Formats: sequence, C-alpha cells, structure tokens
Amino acid sequence: MPTSPPLRTTVVGSYPFPGWLELASQHLDAFGPDDLNELLDDAVAAAVKDQLDAGLDVVTDGEQTRLDFNLSFYGFLSGIAPEPLPPRRFGPPGHDQRGKHEIVGELAAPRGLGTLEEYRRLCRIAPPGTALKVSVPGPYTLSGRLLPNAQYPTRAAVAQALVPIVRRELETLIEAGCREICVDEPSMSCYGHKEDPATLVALFNKTVEPAVGRVRLGTHLCFGNYKGRAVAPRRYACLFPAFLEMHVDELHVEMASRELSELEIIGPIAKRMDVAIGIIDVKSYYIETLTDVADRVRRCLAFAPAERLSLAPDCGLSQTARWAARRKLASMVEGVAIVRRELGLG
Repeated sequence: MPTSPPLRTTVVGSYPFPGWLELASQHLDAFGPDDLNELLDDAVAAAVKDQLDAGLDVVTDGEQTRLDFNLSFYGFLSGIAPEPLPPRRFGPPGHDQRGKHEIVGELAAPRGLGTLEEYRRLCRIAPPGTALKVSVPGPYTLSGRLLPNAQYPTRAAVAQALVPIVRRELETLIEAGCREICVDEPSMSCYGHKEDPATLVALFNKTVEPAVGRVRLGTHLCFGNYKGRAVAPRRYACLFPAFLEMHVDELHVEMASRELSELEIIGPIAKRMDVAIGIIDVKSYYIETLTDVADRVRRCLAFAPAERLSLAPDCGLSQTARWAARRKLASMVEGVAIVRRELGLG
C-alpha cells in the first residue's frame, strides 16, 4: 500500500473540460471511433499537464472521459431505462435538473464501469513515475439517480445491488496495477443527517473489502457541487464518530467553502487515518492567495500532524472554469510549499 508524504497536494478527481471538449461532447455523432479516442487523449493530456504545471504531488485524468462526476457510469449499467428529460430545464441551475433512471431489470454492468480504460489511458499519457489516482463512485452515490421499484424497493436495496459491481471495478483496477483509488461517496455526507451513519459505513466497508490493504484507498465526502451548488446541510458532526470506522487510508472533507467550520473534526480522523482537507473553494471565483493557503495549512496543523495531512480543493474542479482552476491549484501548491519550508520538509 503506497504511503503518503507529509502535506502532499492532490485533487479529488474531476477537472474542467477544455472549451473544445464541451463543444465536441454535444456533437459526438459527428466523430468516428478513432476521432473520439484522439479527442479523449488530447483532453486527458491537457488535464494532466495543467495539474503537473501546478506542481501537484498526485494527479488524475481529470475525469475527462466522463459526463460530469458520475453520469457516464449509467451508460454502463444494464437493467435501467434511458434517462428521461429532467423535471426542470430552465431557471437557476440546481440538482433538480438531473433526471432519474427507471429500473427495468436486474442491475448489472457486463462491461464494467469503464474505469479500467480510463486508468490505462492515464498511464499511457502521464509521464513515467507520476503518482496517479483513480476515482470510482460508491454504490450509495450511484443509487441516487435510480428509482426504486418492486425488485429494489428502497434506495438501500438499490445501493446493495450495486455493491458487487463497484467491488468488481476495484478488483479490476488493482489487478491492472492501480495504486491509489478514491471511492467517492458524497451522497453519504449529503444524506447522513437523515440516514443511519453506521449503516452507511457498513455499506461502504462491504464495498471496499477487496481493496483494503492492497492500494492506497480513500473516500471523498462533500455536500454536493453540481452547478456549483450544495445539496445538503453542510455539517459533518452527525456523521461522527461512525465514519471513523470507514476502512480507508485517507478521508477527504470539504472545509474551504465553509470557512474551515468544524475543522476540529480532523483531529479524531487523523488518529485513525490520513485526512485530506479541502482548502481551496471550488464554488468561488476568488483566487486564494499564497497567504490564504499557508494560513489554512497552519490551522490544520493545530489539529493533526503533517504526516497525516493531504491538501486539496473542496471537491472536483469540473464546475469551475479552467482558467480559475489553474490559478487555484498553483496557489494551493505554492502556499503549501511555504509551510513545508517552515517545517523543514523541503
């Protein structure tokens, strides 16, 4: 299992699409298969370059081959109907502009969820020796856009049906040589205030069982970022201490957009696992200064030691303009470097 250097810098997963990819994604039927592969290679190369130019310790493919954070995964599932039109298409953007799939048969993913192809592309494009991370949506989050039916009468039942699919995806990535995986479960933190946290943790631990001890395993807990909007009461207190029982090496929490509210929660987390702290606000176009970043890192160090800390944006950057994402990542890396030098970490 890969270890974490002190105060490492990373991202959650997603990165802004280049403008030309946004345009091309609206006209995919105009491209041949070789054209599409070239298109995706170029997009991943751009995302990797931006991250490396910023100086990140760990990079991803920016999820350039996905439609949003997890929407493309439904294209790999059998047993569901095509996505209907969303209930609301106009007016201020929000989470209710996403449609939900009806379940019409047994849930399965005969071709997997596509992350193996993503990982192989990333390995081919990233420079040798680059630390890489792959994000996979967890079953509870995936279940959110599937409507329960007679066969799967509750969201919990839908999520349980998705567990073996995600487990298989993790096993496939590990067999391919992937060394760091983030199992994204933002829906758990979004709805933990009205669900039993211990039940959510049990679902998560069952899902990641094949990966524990074999890779660096993390999870991402935030409060929603579709169209730059939250979707839940932004409080972590209701999730703990239950979420300390998650079988992960690193737990990521959203802090910057909440003005570091509840920062003290990282103390108990750091006693059990590494903690990645969102110190860059992806919902704001204010570009954090080096002083902002360094001050936030110092505040984190009041609750947890450097060897337990990773620094990252609050969430994926897909809902942030690329020009801002570049500047925010550069500020984050340079601000963290200030504190590294103060601590004699190089």
